Amino acid sequence: MSIHTDKIAKKVTLTTIAKMKGVEPITMVTAYDALFAKLFDGNVDMILVGDSLNMSFLGKEDTLSATMNQMIYHTQAVCNGATLPLIVLDMPFGSYTNREDAVRNATRAYQETNAQAVKIEGGKERANIVKALTDNSIAVLGHIGLMPQFLRSDGGYKIRGKDKTDIDSLIEDARALESAGAFAIVVEGVKSEAGKAITDAVNIPTIGIGAGIDTDGQVLVWSDMFGFFEDFKPKFVKQYSKGAEIIRENLDRYTTEVKEKKFPSKEFTY
Repeated sequence: MSIHTDKIAKKVTLTTIAKMKGVEPITMVTAYDALFAKLFDGNVDMILVGDSLNMSFLGKEDTLSATMNQMIYHTQAVCNGATLPLIVLDMPFGSYTNREDAVRNATRAYQETNAQAVKIEGGKERANIVKALTDNSIAVLGHIGLMPQFLRSDGGYKIRGKDKTDIDSLIEDARALESAGAFAIVVEGVKSEAGKAITDAVNIPTIGIGAGIDTDGQVLVWSDMFGFFEDFKPKFVKQYSKGAEIIRENLDRYTTEVKEKKFPSKEFTY
């Protein structure tokens, strides 16, 4: 039985997400402002205010220099635009290196935004931090597999789950996060068989990004999926629109009409 129709009619909560495991795939996209959040409102189950904004909108090479101030500002904007999805603030690099910092920064995120959860990268080595947050009534979305905040220490983006040993390690990570109280886990950049094994091993939902079809849901960065970000396209990204191409074509129409004094015509003049 489907939990909701194609158009989401009521507020998605942590309980909603928990009940969707094995019943209905979870849809999740990133958003960074009120304009796009409003477009996504009622059409997706979850919105992640991702630190990917550092690359998509600031033009940085990675996510590592994103700050709490940035994440709070953009989450406030997203919360102003969307009322129905469950909104998650992505905790930036350096904001949860220990339990005290994690609780302080995540508490600030809750106090200054309407986000319903925060996202933390890391497996069993971060389980104590996840538990510190959940013990303080802060909901946590875990993140394992390929982790952008580990880019430098890992020596680049590396696909995980290529052998049984690594799959077993990822399952240990997922179970540790579940035991620590995470309500769901993002699984990124793993072989499809690893995505399935992780999903089968835990009782909380998994949300895949480059993790195959057998996770409990999917997430994509909106500027990737709509073809606005052109620096590179990961293998797992399906472009549902040629956004950059559409903008350029219509911008060319605008500049041509201005140069030829065809705009504004009488229709657009007081």
